[in-house]
Amino acid sequence: MAARSNWKGYLKLSLVSCPVQLFPATSSKDRVAFHLLNRETGNRLRRKLVDPETDEAVESDAQVKGYQVGKTEYVLVEEEEIDKVAIESSHTIDIEAFVPRAQIDETYLDTPYYLAPDGKMGEEAFAVIRDAMRDKNVVGIGRVVLYRRERPILLEPVGKGLVATTLRYAYEVRDDEDYFDGIKDVEVPEEMLDLATHIIGRKMADFDPKRFEDRYQNALLELIEAKREHRPANNPAPVSKPSNVVSLMDALRRSIANDQEAGAKAAETPAKPARKASAKPAAEKPAGAKPAAEKAAAEKPAKAASKPAGKTAARRAPAATGRMRRAS
Repeated sequence: MAARSNWKGYLKLSLVSCPVQLFPATSSKDRVAFHLLNRETGNRLRRKLVDPETDEAVESDAQVKGYQVGKTEYVLVEEEEIDKVAIESSHTIDIEAFVPRAQIDETYLDTPYYLAPDGKMGEEAFAVIRDAMRDKNVVGIGRVVLYRRERPILLEPVGKGLVATTLRYAYEVRDDEDYFDGIKDVEVPEEMLDLATHIIGRKMADFDPKRFEDRYQNALLELIEAKREHRPANNPAPVSKPSNVVSLMDALRRSIANDQEAGAKAAETPAKPARKASAKPAAEKPAGAKPAAEKAAAEKPAKAASKPAGKTAARRAPAATGRMRRAS
């Protein structure tokens, strides 16, 4: 079931506009989360804000926001004052510019949303804006007010809709030169480079997010399931630590040999069906029952296959492209 939209308004390009709605593209509701309980009573606990000097709880009507300007000095700001400076939402995403996708530094990407027409009346105008961007191979840059804050937003055609990703401001992104300038220039021997590129070539694949299971999530679910069934948990095997590399050339050669050996074993061993962990105790299934994961995969094509090649664009743009930089 699709999530409910958390914003409705208009998408505008010059004099062309259409009603749209914004949906969250990600969800953490299936992630394992724990509550804090009283070990003696089993009751859930609630947190209270306490004044560290008086050690007394401070009720909400006695709380006030403060901006720290010194070690013990704060500028107090009332909620009414914050409301007065909040950007009033026009409920319109006005596309201000179009840029090549490769010019967008990936570190500026923040939160993704799905943008879709709100009703049939806006579908034609929405399609015009979407297809025009796709034909020109560009993405749109606009602004939107979400949760009282105005954010830059990137609009990218994906399938029949648009992926709208809020962007971080320049002051929110640290300059990579502070971290990379100290890395020394190294002249890599040709033979080492050939071996490394050979390993990369053997591991080339199409990106499929379903290949990456959340092993920590699965281990937590296994622990919960085992405790409900009053049995020992099947803890994951410890991960072996990498050995110290004495010779980089030997390590590259051993990597190729290990990959070839693993590939030969994989070809001989039939693949096992993936097991989906569940927080509920396992129940017996009818002999002819089809696993839910297989049924879902058969009914719904992989979502990643519908995304355009533009998603794999280079992370960094050349200096000549006018890449956004952090304000000094």
